[in-house]
Amino acid sequence: MQTVDSGANPTSWFARGVWAVLLLLALGTLGLMWWWDTEPDYFDPVEVARQRASLNNQRVVVGSATTTALVHSAKIMLDKRGGYLSNDKLPPGVIMDNMPNWEFGVVTASRDLTRALRNEFSRSQTQSVEDKDLQEAEPLFSSPNDRWLLPSSESQYRKAIERIENYADRLADDDLDDAQFYARADNLADYLSVVSTRLGSLSQRLSASVGQTRIDTDLANDGNAQQSRPAPGERMVKTPWSKIDDNFYEARGYTWALREQLEALRVDFAPVLGDKNALVSLEQVIRELEEAQGPIHSPMVLNGTPFGFFANHSLVLANYISRANAALIDLRELLRRG
Repeated sequence: MQTVDSGANPTSWFARGVWAVLLLLALGTLGLMWWWDTEPDYFDPVEVARQRASLNNQRVVVGSATTTALVHSAKIMLDKRGGYLSNDKLPPGVIMDNMPNWEFGVVTASRDLTRALRNEFSRSQTQSVEDKDLQEAEPLFSSPNDRWLLPSSESQYRKAIERIENYADRLADDDLDDAQFYARADNLADYLSVVSTRLGSLSQRLSASVGQTRIDTDLANDGNAQQSRPAPGERMVKTPWSKIDDNFYEARGYTWALREQLEALRVDFAPVLGDKNALVSLEQVIRELEEAQGPIHSPMVLNGTPFGFFANHSLVLANYISRANAALIDLRELLRRG
């Protein structure tokens, strides 16, 4: 009776080899996803500004902390574990969505501060000339966040960082007619107004994770106000389940970068904040943003009912953001008072 040695079958060995390679690739991909899916820690923008000034033999001047916070947070976004993931076309980056949304939140905060530097902080009045480096940095940061080639998002953002670093270098040089940073109450209030609208939008999107019936108040308090098309008096707003973690991590990225920016602004605008008795209000905003960055002790973003058995991470984050926004509104009112 003839026996068949299946172990010597080349096809069988080839199939086993293919499955082994696929298994190793899958395990490697999962390992990289776990390693890359980590949010960066805080940094001290004031200390980083001092180190940069010492390295370049420069002075720490008004505006150094703010520009450093913008530059360093953008560099961390680009150079963190796995690099910049939003435009990846290959695994594991292409199948990840938490960190790409976190990156988009950081990009949004960077765009807002760059625009404020260009239009507010670097100009003494509306008729003054724009700074040349900031004029180029803003459109570079406004490049699409998911462009892969010609040019890639990373290359555009790195060019923007270079322009802002050039501006920071000119702030600290001895040329009195060079770049300026004006720490005034009015331009800080204008920037915080933009931040407040961002926080309000994020809070609303996060709160919609469980569904809400919202009343249309768009034209409230103005009898002559109009809008382009009629809107229902009440409507149900609910975030699709596939977008819940997207909104959550975008908010985490934005609040992480904003916290660093406000820490720097607290130093650069210290005399103004002290004069307006507004320093405590800013510290309260920063405290709420820090609470919004608490560690997540769950492998996924939970979306339980508001008073149910399971947690709802979106509602928790929305609460901290709403409290930060409320403190920010109080801060703006203090800054606008004479």
